[in-house]
Amino acid sequence: MNCSTKRVHFGSLFFDVYSDVYEPAEDSFLFADNLDVRSDEKVLDLGTGCGILSVLAAQKAQSVVAVDLNPYAIRCAKQNAKLNGVSGISFVQGDLFTFLKTNVFFDLILFNAPYLPSEDNEMSSWIGRAWAGGANGREVVDRFISKVALHLKKNGRVLLMQSTLTGVNETILAFNRQGLNASVIANRNLPFFETLTLIEAKAKPENLH
Repeated sequence: MNCSTKRVHFGSLFFDVYSDVYEPAEDSFLFADNLDVRSDEKVLDLGTGCGILSVLAAQKAQSVVAVDLNPYAIRCAKQNAKLNGVSGISFVQGDLFTFLKTNVFFDLILFNAPYLPSEDNEMSSWIGRAWAGGANGREVVDRFISKVALHLKKNGRVLLMQSTLTGVNETILAFNRQGLNASVIANRNLPFFETLTLIEAKAKPENLH
C-alpha cells in the first residue's frame, strides 16, 4: 500500500484519505448533505470508504456498523473516527451483507455503490472496486438490492447513491420487486449528461403489518 494521504474537509469534519481508498467526491458530498439520522436508529454503512458517512451518522445514531471490502478503507475509516472524536462505530471488512447473521436488522442502510460501467480489469484494484460496477454498472447495485430487505427493519429506510448512467428507473423497479417503494430524493447534475441520484427506499405499507 502507498501510505500517502490527502486531507478532505466536510463542514467542521476532516478525513485523511489513503491513496488506496476512494476519495470523497460529488457523490459522497451529495449523500452527506442529505443524510438524516435519528438518535434511536441503528445504521449500516456499506462501502464506507474513508468513513465520511459513518462518522456523520455516528454523531446522532444509536450505533453504526461500517463495512468495506477494502481492508485499507477499514483502517482509514477507523483513523478518521478517532480524528473526529466519534465513537459508537463498529468496523467490519466484508462484502455487502455476507458477514451478517440472518436475524440482524437495521433502521437505516446506506450504500454509496460502485455504479459506473466498467471493464473487468478496472475492478482489479481497490480503487477500481470502489466505483466500477461491471459492464452495465449494475453488478453490485443489483446484488445489494436483492438482499437489502432481509436486513431492514419494518419501518426502516435505505439510501442508495447511483448515477443516471446505470438506470435509475431500473433500480426503482428492482426495489419494488423486493417489497420496497423507492424514489429519488436528491440529485446533482454532472458534465456529459450524467446526474447523480440519491434514492430512498422504504417498505410498502402492506408489508408493515
